[in-house]
Amino acid sequence: MTAPEAADALSGLAPLLRVRPELESLCRFGRQWAAPHDALAAGWAPFHLIARGSCALELAGLPPILLTAGDVAVLPHGDAHSIRGMDTPVGSRTTANLLARHNAAILIKSNGEDETELVCGRLWFELAHENLIFATLPPVIVVRPRQSPDAPRLGQLMAAIRDELDGARPGAGAIAADLASALLVMVLRAHFDQTPADTGLIGLLTQRQSARAVAAMLAALDRAWTLDELATHAGASRATLVRMFQKTAGLAPLAFLAELRLGLARRKLLSGTSSLAEIAAEVGYQSESAFSRAFQRRYGVRPGETRCGGDATFR
Repeated sequence: MTAPEAADALSGLAPLLRVRPELESLCRFGRQWAAPHDALAAGWAPFHLIARGSCALELAGLPPILLTAGDVAVLPHGDAHSIRGMDTPVGSRTTANLLARHNAAILIKSNGEDETELVCGRLWFELAHENLIFATLPPVIVVRPRQSPDAPRLGQLMAAIRDELDGARPGAGAIAADLASALLVMVLRAHFDQTPADTGLIGLLTQRQSARAVAAMLAALDRAWTLDELATHAGASRATLVRMFQKTAGLAPLAFLAELRLGLARRKLLSGTSSLAEIAAEVGYQSESAFSRAFQRRYGVRPGETRCGGDATFR
């Protein structure tokens, strides 16, 4: 992908990746320390910006992940995890002599030493359909400055965030949050640069014309889309759009739309309390019975059975 095409892909992806960061704590620890984090509700993703020193991130099912100064870790699915010092035993969940105080901008945590400094917070996905995109991401994203051409700017943003929070001048919290928002968009860009996604939803979103078609679908899932209408939104011919979807996702555009609708419906069943009729209408089915038939054909179970006990994997 050329530089202009990459810029266009990012522009197409940006509206679907809109997030709001909440900065929670500025941590300054030395040697023996551990900071456990419980799983977050759907729509929230924790992040950690390592400003100085090093630490380890522990996540069930994965070996410990070393984080060093300048690294940014994001957990897109909000999984429970723990951050600990390099000299702290694996599995530790407490910090001795923990002190916590609020300045005018953020909660500051310390155990009396400051070998390692990190900014911790969480992201809120502002648009309802963002989980569909983030479901394609791994449990944890780690972007290391030495791996990204944006490294100097990532470092500058991180230093500015830390300085704002440390200085606690009027407006520091709002300024730091805006800086964190820019930094995290750059982190996502770096992740997609390092791990090209050439299949599925993310693959479609990294191509300008298919991204426009997918954006139109997501903006109006309940609309009775035709191939002509999607091609118009994409700025492509019907044949070009079909070839693009077939090559990237293995499905024609309208078949992909059906998958998108059922995937979102499945998430709604697993995480919400809306009735089957309400969910059917939200994702574009004219009746509950039509929705139930399509759902059972796709997943092998009726929608009500999924609500009673299934997993939340988007397929």
